[in-house]
Amino acid sequence: MDRPLSAGERYLTRTAVTRVLVIGGGIAGTATALGLHKAGFDVTVFESHPDSAEDIGAFLTLASNGMRALAQLDATDAVTAVGFPLTSLRLLDHQGTEAAHAPLGEAADPALRYRCLRRGELNAALQGETARRGIPLRHGARLESVTDGPDGVTARFADGTSATGDLLVGADGLNSTVRRLITPGVRPGYAGQRVYYGYTAAAPVAGPDGTITMVRGSEAAFGYAVSPAGEAYWFARVGGDPLPAGASGGPSAALRGQLLPLLRKDATPAADLVEAAGDGIMVTNATELPLGATWRSGRVLLIGDAAHAASPATGQGASMALEDAVVLAKALRDLPDPLGAFAAYERLRRPRAEHNITVSGGISRGTHAPSRPAPGTAAGPAGGAARPTAPDEDLIRQLAWDTALPAGPPAAD
Repeated sequence: MDRPLSAGERYLTRTAVTRVLVIGGGIAGTATALGLHKAGFDVTVFESHPDSAEDIGAFLTLASNGMRALAQLDATDAVTAVGFPLTSLRLLDHQGTEAAHAPLGEAADPALRYRCLRRGELNAALQGETARRGIPLRHGARLESVTDGPDGVTARFADGTSATGDLLVGADGLNSTVRRLITPGVRPGYAGQRVYYGYTAAAPVAGPDGTITMVRGSEAAFGYAVSPAGEAYWFARVGGDPLPAGASGGPSAALRGQLLPLLRKDATPAADLVEAAGDGIMVTNATELPLGATWRSGRVLLIGDAAHAASPATGQGASMALEDAVVLAKALRDLPDPLGAFAAYERLRRPRAEHNITVSGGISRGTHAPSRPAPGTAAGPAGGAARPTAPDEDLIRQLAWDTALPAGPPAAD
């Protein structure tokens, strides 16, 4: 560090951590809780949603790197109980001609195969695993303020309650309250595309089993996977102006009407899949956080999308959050002081996470796939790269639970 330590940070260099508060009960928060609990910490999760009956939400894919992180958290079985595996990636051009078809990720290992599932299903699986291990998860806890001092960090909630711990992890997503409190000027920005998601209950087209198909359309990028039950999960990426702030994009019929004229210009399965879709179509802006944003302040650390949200084009958001959870748990377990652990975590995670922001944003803003996808991955369900990549050996070592993390030099503040 090139600045003097605050009083709270000086205290952190000589104290043992026992209790950690995690703000956010989604993918990043529950995975962080699982990792910290496994590492021996007393952890409590605070979720603003009033109950566990959250929306099913859009689908996502967990890549092999995310599945590897889940395995280190002993949570593979909980997640593979939902969704379905993907073992290959197929690329079609705008005429519907197959341009490539290749294995996807680490398809040879059933535990590391890509997995397609709905975001709500993944949330529910991880929350269920959190409950099974006896980790407290408090719903309806909407964070209002954080006070960081020499004796601990206190979170105060809208219902008048509070909680104090040794550390606080902000895992509350793209529109993070924790991030707003520690770095109020950092906000997500538009990455150049709207992303439509939908489901077609009875897919009018069949695809090879376990395959996600990417379509390089003339007006939109499209991708779909057909489940063993015959339901197609699909997305479309379309350039143009962002949705207005607070806008939902309209009813499914309107969204279908926006997509079909674009998709019908090509001789691909995309238009038929969208036309046959039901009422579950949704649209969102592709957004990203700026590079170099602050991840930590004193006893407070950001993780997952709260720290490094990227456009969804590489399909790596959930997998990156799972990696974060493992590396943070190992850093706090292995390193002698929390400040050093936070610095090591940032040193290990920032280059990879920010490379993903850059690559994913490049896909969203451009018309061609990048020369290489995010390190150690193949481009995910909204990406354009059909070439699989070899496992990242450095990442494997970082995620291996029985391998200690090196302290290394501190990350720059």
